[in-house]
Amino acid sequence: MPATSALPIPVEPSAPPALRLVRPHPEAAPPGTSAAPGDDRDLLATSEAIDEAVHAAVARATGGLSPAALANAWSDWAVHLAFSPGKQAELVVKAARKGERLAEFVLRSALQGGRAEPCIEPLPQDRRFDDPAWRAWPFSLFAQSFLLTQQWWHNATTGVRGVSRAHEAVVAFTARQMLDGIAPSNNPLTNPVVLGETLCTGAENLGQGALNLIEDVVRSMAGGARSAGAGSFAVGREVAATPGRVVYRNGLIELIQYAPATDAVQPEPVLIVPAWINKYYILDLTPENSLVRHLVGQGSTVFMISWRNPGPDDRDLSFDDYRRRGVMEALDAITGLLPERRVHLTGYCLGGTLAAIAAAAMARDGDDRIASLTLFAAQVDFTEAGELTLFINESQISFLESLMRSTGTLDATQMAGAFQLLRSNDLIWSRMVDSYLLGRREEASDLTAWNADATRMPARMHAEYLRSLFLDNDLAEGRFRVEGRPVALGDIRVPVFLVGTERDHVAPWRSVFKLALLTEAEVTFLLTNGGHNAGIVSEAGHPHRRYRVHTRAAGDLYVDPEGFLRRARAADGSWWPEWTAWLAARSGPPGPSPRARPGAPALDPAPGRYVREA
Repeated sequence: MPATSALPIPVEPSAPPALRLVRPHPEAAPPGTSAAPGDDRDLLATSEAIDEAVHAAVARATGGLSPAALANAWSDWAVHLAFSPGKQAELVVKAARKGERLAEFVLRSALQGGRAEPCIEPLPQDRRFDDPAWRAWPFSLFAQSFLLTQQWWHNATTGVRGVSRAHEAVVAFTARQMLDGIAPSNNPLTNPVVLGETLCTGAENLGQGALNLIEDVVRSMAGGARSAGAGSFAVGREVAATPGRVVYRNGLIELIQYAPATDAVQPEPVLIVPAWINKYYILDLTPENSLVRHLVGQGSTVFMISWRNPGPDDRDLSFDDYRRRGVMEALDAITGLLPERRVHLTGYCLGGTLAAIAAAAMARDGDDRIASLTLFAAQVDFTEAGELTLFINESQISFLESLMRSTGTLDATQMAGAFQLLRSNDLIWSRMVDSYLLGRREEASDLTAWNADATRMPARMHAEYLRSLFLDNDLAEGRFRVEGRPVALGDIRVPVFLVGTERDHVAPWRSVFKLALLTEAEVTFLLTNGGHNAGIVSEAGHPHRRYRVHTRAAGDLYVDPEGFLRRARAADGSWWPEWTAWLAARSGPPGPSPRARPGAPALDPAPGRYVREA
C-alpha cells in the first residue's frame, strides 16, 4: 500500500478475532458431572443478556459509575467503623471540639461586630470562600460551619482500621462530593456574592443565569458538545491553522506533515501521537499557543497523527489496532517520504502510553527507526494513577463494558463526567455558580473550545486499555503483549524526555516519573507548573510559567521523585525551548527542507478531514 494513498481506506477487520468484553460463564461441567444440556446454556445466555441490559441501563443513569462498587466501599467502611469503638469515641470528641471552636467563633463575632478571625481556613486549592463578603456575619458562620463539618467527615472516612486503602479513598472521595454539593456557596440564599449581585442588578443576574441554563440544556439535548463561545474558534481558521498537508490516510488516522518555516531543518523529523480521547489540535491551537508552530519555527520537520472519531461500527477496534494502524503505519509513511531518517517519537497522554508501547516493541524487534522518545503527561505504570483509579475496578469496568457494548463506543460525556468529578469545585460547582447564579459566562478560549470538541472511544479498545493497563498494570510488569509476545519498557535504549505537570489530576507527575525506574536509558525529566492540559500548552512569553529539569545519564543509578526535586535545575518561562534544544542536541546538522516526493498524490490541506468529523 503506498504511503501516500489519496483515497480513504475502509476500516479492515482487526487482525485478531474480536474479544468478548464480558467474561463468559465457564462451559466445562464440574468434575464427576455431565456437561450442561443445551437448555441450560440457553438459560445462562438469557440471564447474562438480562444482567447486561440492566447494567447498561444503570450505567446510563449514573454516568457510568457502578453503584455496586460504591456500596462495597461504604459497607467496608461502615462495618469496620462499627467494630472500632476507639475510632467512634475519637470522632465524638472531635465533634465536640469542633462545636466548641464554632461556639467561640460565634462569641468573638458578637463581641467584634461580626468580623472575628476565622477558626478554620479552607485548603489552599479551595477558592469558594475567597471573597471578603464571606467574612461578614452571618455568612462567615455558614462558611466556618461547612469547613468544620468537611474536616470532621474527612476524619470519619479515613483512618478506620481494617478498611482497604482503595475503599477508604472511594469513601472519602464520595463523601467530599456530597458535601461539595450542599456547600453554602452553591445556595443563592447563603452566598453573599450572589445576594449582593442580585440586589445590585435587580435580579438580572438570575434572569441571565436562567437563560444560560436553558441554552446549555438545549445544546445538550441537541447533542452538541461545543461550549458557549466555542464557535469563535473554528478548526482550520483560528485553531489547527498551521500550514501543512495530509500525506497519508487510512481508516483510522490521517498523517499531517507541516510546512517548514525555516530554510534549514534538522534531518530527524518529529512524529507526534496525540491522545484520541480528544482531537489532536491541543498541540496546534491559535498561532500564539501552538506547539507545532513553535517546532517548525525552530527548524523541525513535524508530522502529526489525527485520529478518526470512532462510531458504533468501530466497536471492535483493539488497542493494538491503534498501535499498528496508527503509530506503525505513520512511521512507515514517514520512512517512505524521508528514507533513512530516524524519528523523534512524541506522545501526549494516552498517545504517550501508546508511543511507549510502540517503542518497546520496536526495540524488542530490532527496529531502530526511533531517535528519541518524548512523553507529555503520559503514564506507563498505573499503580499511582491518582484519583482516576477510584473509577477503575472490576465492578466499574463490568458496568462500562455493558454500557459500551450497547452503543459500540464510550460517549464523550461519560469520560468528561469522571474528569470533572476529580475537580468538582472548579469544574462543576464554581462554574454553575458563575453561570447560573451570577449570570456570567466564562470567556471562551482556544483551550476550552478544544476541550469541548470531544470524541468517543471504541468499546473493545477502551476495555482492553482499562483492564490491561489501569487494572492489571501489565505494561509495567512485563505482561503486555504485542503480536503475541510481551514487551518490556526496559528494552528502550534511546534517550527519553518526560514532561509532568504539578497539578495533573489525570496523570500525576510522580506516576509519569515512574518510567525512569523502568528503563536504564538516558532520561530527562521536566516538571512544569499547571495542569494536565494548561501545563503542556506553555507558549513562550507566558508570564506565569516555570519548570524544573534534570537529566539522568544512561546507566546511572535511579533517582526518586524527591531526589529529582533536590537536584533539578529551576527556570522561569515556557519549557518548550528546553525541549526543542534537547531535540536539536540529539539531531544531525540542519540541512535543506524536505520536498514532496516526485509523483506523490496530493491529499487534503491541513488540518484534514478527520478532525472536522463529529
